[in-house]
Amino acid sequence: MEDDRRVWPPGSQDQEPPWNPQLRRTVERSAPEPSTESLPPSARLYGAPAAPRRTGGRWRAGAGAVLALVVAGGMVAGLVVVVLRLAVPEQVQTARLTDAAAAVTLPLPEGWREDPVPPVTGFTSAARSAGGALVMARPSDASGGAPGGVAKATAEAAELYSRLLLHGDKVTVVEDRPITIGPYGGHTRSLRAEYKDVVNQPAYLRVMLLTKPGRGVVVVGLLQPDQIPSRQALDAVMTSVR
Repeated sequence: MEDDRRVWPPGSQDQEPPWNPQLRRTVERSAPEPSTESLPPSARLYGAPAAPRRTGGRWRAGAGAVLALVVAGGMVAGLVVVVLRLAVPEQVQTARLTDAAAAVTLPLPEGWREDPVPPVTGFTSAARSAGGALVMARPSDASGGAPGGVAKATAEAAELYSRLLLHGDKVTVVEDRPITIGPYGGHTRSLRAEYKDVVNQPAYLRVMLLTKPGRGVVVVGLLQPDQIPSRQALDAVMTSVR
């Protein structure tokens, strides 16, 4: 029996007939349906293949955010360290004046230097500042004598060094009192010299006689011109003796 099924188009028996059904619409579309003519028959039946879903996008976004926070935190921490380093001043290393004969040491602040040879005979060590202040030390025969004797010896030493170093037209006693520095007791006397001429500015002299059992030391400080900040700096060096 002859098969009256016709093949369309003729000569395409092994090919799949084109698929292009007309769908009935129930709602008007606002935009034309995309054409399916360019899709293969299987895609027309089951639909166009969808792009694979990106499952790692959120993870990568979260990791990127965490990395950004870590980097920002590191930058902030680094900035804090820099600010703290800038805010905190560095400690200035000080030199020391060591007097083996008098068995004392004096820390020297920045700007001070030790003199290789003391400028006054009898002193065994000396140091001076860039501003012209001078400190000298020498051993003393007084070693734990009576307070009255120490005060008298200090006044005599101050008078001697005033005539030797100041040569002032007017000399005034600025300070005269007993002192205690570490293991030492003793007395201090300070003088201020003024001059009639306009060349020499006022000068300051301080003498300290410190004693303890078996040992005594004389420390002399000299400053010209005499100004309050410079005087305070000189006094600080002298009272740091150990």
